[in-house]
Amino acid sequence: MSNHTKQSPAPAGPDRITALDTRLISTDKTLASVPKGRTGAARVFLGRDAIMIYALIVFVLYASIAIARFATPVTVGFLLLDVIPVLLIAMPMTLVIITGEIDLSVASVAGLTSALMGVLWAAGIPIEVVLVVCVLAGVLAGAFNGFLIAVVGLPSLAVTIGTLALYRGLALVVIGDNAIANFPPELTAFFTSKLGGSGIPTMMIPVAVVALFFGVLLHLTPFGRGLYALGFSTEAATFVGIRVARAKFWLYVGTGTVSALAGIFWTLRYSSARSDNATGLELTVIAAVLLGGVSIFGGKGSIPGVIAGVLLIGTINFSLRLERISDVVLIIVTGTLLIASVVTPNVYAAIKAWRQSRRLHNTLPQVPASGATNATASGVPERK
Repeated sequence: MSNHTKQSPAPAGPDRITALDTRLISTDKTLASVPKGRTGAARVFLGRDAIMIYALIVFVLYASIAIARFATPVTVGFLLLDVIPVLLIAMPMTLVIITGEIDLSVASVAGLTSALMGVLWAAGIPIEVVLVVCVLAGVLAGAFNGFLIAVVGLPSLAVTIGTLALYRGLALVVIGDNAIANFPPELTAFFTSKLGGSGIPTMMIPVAVVALFFGVLLHLTPFGRGLYALGFSTEAATFVGIRVARAKFWLYVGTGTVSALAGIFWTLRYSSARSDNATGLELTVIAAVLLGGVSIFGGKGSIPGVIAGVLLIGTINFSLRLERISDVVLIIVTGTLLIASVVTPNVYAAIKAWRQSRRLHNTLPQVPASGATNATASGVPERK
């Protein structure tokens, strides 16, 4: 055998593992130190829902101290009466936005319902029949939206912008510039009645039932859990067996139905049926839903957070009215809250991702560049 024959190196034993090798393979402890999301009690008391509730409590305390006549049963009653239509429509809107869609026609459906209610009542039709017909009109309006979006496949933004104008135009055709105000006094009195001396409107009881229904539907049923999956990825939701088109269709039927109920409440509270009732209400609803923690991109949100968001916006607006602030400023405040509710979570997520990236960069071992391993690794003998 030639003396120049190259001998195979002896296999490296445990004592041959270099310092650099140890640093490169021993990352379990490092990865375990990476911070994870909140769990348990921290998630409940420090989550987005809890923060919204804290903000609501803080603002209510501030308004009670700083604003005259705020902490009275009369103020509570009028504030909650103002909040009821927003709170009603916000419940199905939460589910719609969680799926990554939107419905801008809700206020127009309420206005159409109000106009239809006034015309039918003026024609001498019994009020019970009028109420049923108005609810059915809301169902049909929502079903029309759902058909175009879920079955035809059109974008929800484009469809509901179109039906926003369509339904408001139909309301104007139905009732014109007239206002009908001679509804049954006992019915209008019930819709504005209070629970004893608390100032809480009687109508808060059915509103609480509606909120409970949507809360259970979203958080405690397979259908509701499927909506989160649908918001993250339509393709993935389809792959796991969720009937995407059917789910979206029924969500829009829900927004139409509840918007009709809000239109009925609006009409009987003010005892006035007009084509422009509830104009602009969709802006307040969407601002409250997004402020309550629902992601505009879908896949995230909860009913308790939305309820807190609705009450916070309602309290802010009513406080400004008590201070005799003009309606123009109220619109500006609502628009500002809408922008903040969209921008703030994304800024926070970007900062959080950047901090986590920096922490990983500083914690994980730095792998030397190719070709410089032997020269830069401390304690590693040069191999020849």
